[in-house]
Amino acid sequence: MSKGSDPASRISQESLDHSSNIDQAQPPAKVPSVPSPVTKPATSTNVATKKEAEPPAFEKGIIEKLVKEFGNKINVIYMRPLRMKIVVNSTDIPAVAVFLRDNLGFDHAESVAGTDYPKDNEIEVIYHLGSYGTKELEAHIMALTTRTSRDEARLPSLIDVFRSVEYHERETYEMLGVYFEGHPRNDRFLLPEDWADIPPLRREFRIKGR
Repeated sequence: MSKGSDPASRISQESLDHSSNIDQAQPPAKVPSVPSPVTKPATSTNVATKKEAEPPAFEKGIIEKLVKEFGNKINVIYMRPLRMKIVVNSTDIPAVAVFLRDNLGFDHAESVAGTDYPKDNEIEVIYHLGSYGTKELEAHIMALTTRTSRDEARLPSLIDVFRSVEYHERETYEMLGVYFEGHPRNDRFLLPEDWADIPPLRREFRIKGR
């Protein structure tokens, strides 16, 4: 048998030739293309990036008049539609109250509230001021706020500025222990005459037996 005429070699060669003919006769199948995933734009959840809302023009005008008169004695907490809040030192609160009444139209105190802050060793007192006589202010509330030490809780009374604070300041004195200098009646109003415990709205107060 001549070289190269081995049957196994012929079969192997024929198989290769057959495979080559199939490849040439049938083009390779196309692989279906997979669309690229659509990437959605990232949504920012950072609240700090949001632009602060511009304060209402009317309320801003009131605050600007206060700041022009008293400068850095006025600490503005917020300006919202129909609502404003400022904080002043206790020594400045009578003068600011008079200006609010005589120049800005806030002619009465609707209420007086207090909050105890033991961690700061302070008590905050808030006067909610409104207006009967100025139509543009009928729905507005000015929160005039100050703080005093818990250890010696004393504030100047605003009774000579807003007569309506008489009972509100008495209640704050009784419930939080804030003495209002100049008020004619820092005495019992709601509690029993023989009350001997700490003011009941102080954070450390506990009802006996509970």
